[in-house]
Amino acid sequence: MGKEKGPKILKVKAIKAAKKKEDEAKKKVVVKQPVPNVKSMFFRYNPKLGPPFSVILDTNFINFSIKNKLEISEKFMDCLLAKCFLYVTECVIAEIQKLNFKIALKVIKKSCQVIKCNHKGTYADDCIVNLVTTNRIYIVATCDRGLKRRLRKIPGVPIVFIVKRSYQVERLPD
Repeated sequence: MGKEKGPKILKVKAIKAAKKKEDEAKKKVVVKQPVPNVKSMFFRYNPKLGPPFSVILDTNFINFSIKNKLEISEKFMDCLLAKCFLYVTECVIAEIQKLNFKIALKVIKKSCQVIKCNHKGTYADDCIVNLVTTNRIYIVATCDRGLKRRLRKIPGVPIVFIVKRSYQVERLPD
């Protein structure tokens, strides 16, 4: 009988050791956090939006980005987690020229594409609102309260603004 107990004890010990190894292996497995799907977070209200994103920049957004020493294209990639194409309307360029922001003009020429306007005047807010209402494929980057108020009335248009030296997308209403 002593011989029968020996092998059974060894089997039980082997099984327990195997279970311990499996438990340790499960503990060691690093659970990777999935990268949040930006499209599902912010842009489910507008199916036309998707990476690579098209972003329209406003005059004061460019000005505040320069004052806060923010690299516009890098910060957008960090904020939206995807590649972004930056656009500026001719009206925004005209406003920047009126205000004589030479650094802003250099930044625009370096990183942005120009969208031509087909209207009279150089008021950039009207131009941006008209552009976004006709084509809802754009994200609007602005720090102007009046423009934000006007854009909130248009469903499915995300707004980006500056908070604590970083860019943040405004939560769309449920």
